[in-house]
Amino acid sequence: MPDPSRPPAAKIIAVANQKGGVGKTTTAINLSAALAEMGKRVLLVDLDPQGNASTGLGIEADQRDMTTYELLLEELEAVEAVQPTGTPGLWIVPATTDLSSADIELISNEKRVFLLRDALHQQSLDALELDFIIIDCPPSLNLLTINALVAADSVLVPLQSEFFALEGLSQLMLTVREVRDTANAKLRIEGVVLTMYDARNNLSRQVEADARDHLGELVYKTLIPRNVRLSEAPSFAIPVLSYDPGSSGARAYQDLAREMLKTSSPVAA
Repeated sequence: MPDPSRPPAAKIIAVANQKGGVGKTTTAINLSAALAEMGKRVLLVDLDPQGNASTGLGIEADQRDMTTYELLLEELEAVEAVQPTGTPGLWIVPATTDLSSADIELISNEKRVFLLRDALHQQSLDALELDFIIIDCPPSLNLLTINALVAADSVLVPLQSEFFALEGLSQLMLTVREVRDTANAKLRIEGVVLTMYDARNNLSRQVEADARDHLGELVYKTLIPRNVRLSEAPSFAIPVLSYDPGSSGARAYQDLAREMLKTSSPVAA
């Protein structure tokens, strides 16, 4: 049995925002790839039933026999579900639509909010010598997202540079606070990253100003631009850093990775 009192070597970061279309999966994929490019060993856990992170890293549907669904149902060891990607130093636990039924299937399980935490603390993962585990959460505050928050050391929040961007963020912050009070006292906000940013657009600049006014130093200096290469890369099933390493999108995620490494707190022993 996994020992929840034994912290993994890796820092676990949940990429979460219950609002869809904010660049959450794009951030999970490309931040993971940027960290791997910098020599870090990274595991991306696809916890979204849409499985877009899996598709975006080239894991075909017929390659997803062992997924986060089986992991949550405690049907396998975590390392059994891990697959390599085309990016050296980056692995993934893929997802399928089976995951969409997890809320119902796990409702009677007394450990239902701790299942992912227990899986990611299994000693079988130690052989990978991971530096980071990045969890791509679904666009909702359901049982899957709660599992991610209970498992994580911190939460990275992508925030789209558009009207109403800050609406709904308060609900996520409240959920983080509730999880901290009840199930994961160490949980912290890793940071907020503004996505789909267009410096020529007055609205983008206003959203940035509002976010920095309300959230202060939680907002990263790095801004992720609205960039066609970021949109094209998933159709080629590779991160933008491989698709077009010279693009503004690729450079932005490299900058975000560097900024995160500089400001990130280490995992408590």
